[in-house]
Amino acid sequence: MSFLTLSDVSYQYPSGHLAVDRVNMSFAKGESVAIIGQNGAGKTTTVKMMNGLLKPTDGNVIIDGWNTREYTTAQLSRKVGYVFQNPDEQIFHNDVYSEIEFGPKNLGLSEEQIKENVMRSAELTGVVPFLEENPYNLPYSMRKFVTIASVLAMDSSVVIWDEPTAGQDLPAMKRLSDLIRILVQEGKTVITITHDMEFVVNNFNRTIVMANRQVLADGDKRDIFWDHDILRQAKLKQPHISRLCHSLNLDGKILTLQELTRHLWQADTVTATNGK
Repeated sequence: MSFLTLSDVSYQYPSGHLAVDRVNMSFAKGESVAIIGQNGAGKTTTVKMMNGLLKPTDGNVIIDGWNTREYTTAQLSRKVGYVFQNPDEQIFHNDVYSEIEFGPKNLGLSEEQIKENVMRSAELTGVVPFLEENPYNLPYSMRKFVTIASVLAMDSSVVIWDEPTAGQDLPAMKRLSDLIRILVQEGKTVITITHDMEFVVNNFNRTIVMANRQVLADGDKRDIFWDHDILRQAKLKQPHISRLCHSLNLDGKILTLQELTRHLWQADTVTATNGK
């Protein structure tokens, strides 16, 4: 059953620029979804309509029965949390603890609940050692985790990340993967905009492709990344391993190194068996 639905949604900026054109999407609770596409495809504008930062010019966004047209962004934050691509556009407190507690505090939670939410979010994101630090004294990658923690602390049903892997090293990428797994296990919906195809392959099954302000494809990552016509239209590339397999004319819609290794081992086994 859909928890979040966009029905024939369009958005035109005051300048006259049409950024999103008749988009339809739906998301269930406990689902993780990647939205991919080139810059200008309409991805960020689309997700900003999910939490009320932007109101649709046409169409409707319905979240758990709420039409976003009828609620403020603050009210909608109870249901949808959005982590900006640039953490510096989101951080405005002088210490990390205050930054994380701002959301739950404004939701009117008790002091005990606020502290519990702050500490759990800080632990999940690895920012506990920096709670008394000024966020702007932290490296860019850690500031991104501060903003993720501030959204997680509000315990929203839907969590949206805009380019979370930018500037992150391997340990941070693993932490992001662990977070997705934990949030989904808790029944939360995780929606991620990313240009990192390897991150998509490793963490998501359902993938939505946007191009020219519309949804071009919505389906399983394996079908998406081996549909060369879709990739061409969206000006996207296959993940590295898939590109290698395609150049070698290997079948099987391979996406990862592990799948490639297994494919080659099975092929060697068949060859050896037939050679007897």
